[in-house]
Amino acid sequence: MASKYHRVLLKLSGEALAGKQGYGIDPEVITGIAVEIKEVVALGVQVALVIGGGNIFRGLAASSKGMDRASADYMGMLATVMNSLAMQDALEKQGVVTRVQSAIEMQQIAEPYIRRRAVRHLEKGRVVIFSAGTGNPYFTTDTAASLRAMEINAEVILKATKVDGVYTADPKKDSSAVKLPVLTYLEVLQKGLQVMDATATSLCMDNNLPMIIFDLTQRGNIKKVVLGEQIGTIVKGGD
Repeated sequence: MASKYHRVLLKLSGEALAGKQGYGIDPEVITGIAVEIKEVVALGVQVALVIGGGNIFRGLAASSKGMDRASADYMGMLATVMNSLAMQDALEKQGVVTRVQSAIEMQQIAEPYIRRRAVRHLEKGRVVIFSAGTGNPYFTTDTAASLRAMEINAEVILKATKVDGVYTADPKKDSSAVKLPVLTYLEVLQKGLQVMDATATSLCMDNNLPMIIFDLTQRGNIKKVVLGEQIGTIVKGGD
């Protein structure tokens, strides 16, 4: 089967790696994700990853409790590096050659982020994991995902979450919530929908980069999205 996309950026939340335990990294969950990514790579799709750090440390939560925001955000960036190394290990156990690039230099464990080198890795069929966010406090990993996707010329951002798309309200709390299969960037911004943060959404809007929000907990969904199946919610420019 031919894939719809040639180069994608997959954005995972840190919480996705925690599984049911809610904290840290669940080996079973991370192995499952690695197996799915391997299937996508086998289709000839170039895959880059950005992983959040919320399963280990949340900068925003710490700053709301009185910690200096910049210090808290740097700690959050380090949490993303830990997740990235865990994902690299899981992928390489599946035989997928993987490189971690960090926006904060730490040569012993990750390459520095160099755009041309990242693209070269992708062209050689390696999975590239971008860690440490943008390297700047006050920017989320959502924004980092949008930024890196532009830089590597990805065709789409695949945002893997715990729900199967964007709803008019929280489907767990409101039974009348309706799924929205297609949205424009402006609708997301105007309605304040929790898709990506406003900076990330604006960046995608300015560069016309589509985002697909889909359910990671359903086995095989990453492959389905890459093959172009209509699952989740797609956010794109208005026609």
